[in-house]
Order: sequence, then C-alpha cells, then structure tokens
Amino acid sequence: MVQIILVLILAYLLGSIPSGLIIGKVFYKTDIREHGSGNLGGTNTFRTLGVKAGMVVTLADILKGTFAASLPLLFNVEINPLLAGVFSVVGHTYPIFARFRGGKAVATSGGVLLLCAPLLFLTVLIIFFISLYITKYVSLSSMIAGITAFLFALISGFIQKWDIPLLIVVFLLASFVIYRHRANVKRIMNKTEPKIKWL
Repeated sequence: MVQIILVLILAYLLGSIPSGLIIGKVFYKTDIREHGSGNLGGTNTFRTLGVKAGMVVTLADILKGTFAASLPLLFNVEINPLLAGVFSVVGHTYPIFARFRGGKAVATSGGVLLLCAPLLFLTVLIIFFISLYITKYVSLSSMIAGITAFLFALISGFIQKWDIPLLIVVFLLASFVIYRHRANVKRIMNKTEPKIKWL
C-alpha cells in the first residue's frame, strides 16, 4: 500500500511540472500566465511564445503523462497504469509547483493514452489535427478529440472485448477536458474564440 501511495504521489508531482512556465521563463524571460489566456498549457504557449516553444511544451506535457503512467511498471507496483496517469493529469491541471493553476488536461491525457492505448492515441491525434485544420479552434478540436477517444473505446468493446478500466478513465478524462474548456465553448458560440494561424 505504501508503494502504491508513493507511486501516485510521484505521478502527481510529475504532472505538476509546469513545462510552459519553465520554458517561458528560462528561454524567453516571459511568464505565460501573464499573457493570453493565462493558461500554462501548450495552446497558450503557442499563442504567447510561438510555434517552436508551443511544440516543446506540448511534447513535454504529453511525455509527463506517458512517464507517469509507466511508473507502476517501472517500480513493479500492482496498480493499473491508467490510475497513475490520472494522477498526472490532475497534477498538470492543478500543479503544486505553480499555485495550482495549470493546463487543461489535453496533452497529458494524450500521454497517458500513448502508453496504455497507443492505437487510441494515434486515432485521437489524427482526429484532433483534422478538426484543427478545418476549424482552426484548438479548444473545439480538443473536445472533439476527447469525445472521439470515448467513442473509440466504447466501439472497441463491442468489436473485441471490453476494457472497463480504459473505458472509465477515457470517459473521465474526456469529461474533464470538456469541463476545463467550458469558457471556450461560450467564446466559440459568441465568435470571440481566437483561431490559430499556423495551420
């Protein structure tokens, strides 16, 4: 039990590493929390610091989820890697190292899927970029990707066999992503949501 608790705490701390804040302050002398949406995720990094910084932060946020989900395997602890992944997503969203103001859970959630369900991750990634190319809205594309992930996991259960833990976690992550983007939904409806210009 102690090992399980330690792994979950470590997963949360990994998720709490504020990639956007670190990249912004170290390489650009900029606190991205003071610009754009004030969010620490990849989208605000793209908007505030540019494509290169945005790509680095997004990749780092993805890998946080992947590495955190792999902790039970690395330490031979008998818990589902998805659970450790969920804790990293919570850490990313409410990071202890950045006054509990983090990202919106998209990239780190994707990182968890990269380890636990690679085909699902690839499918969601493709859908995300197709949606992004068509709509130019990162927020809308993120929500569509979340819904796609749940539908994919659900349909896979009918075709092959049910992976109940995956289905539950994907539903929770997708719901959380949509909840975190509730303000974006209002801006999209009011046509005030910023569109990307690099794709």
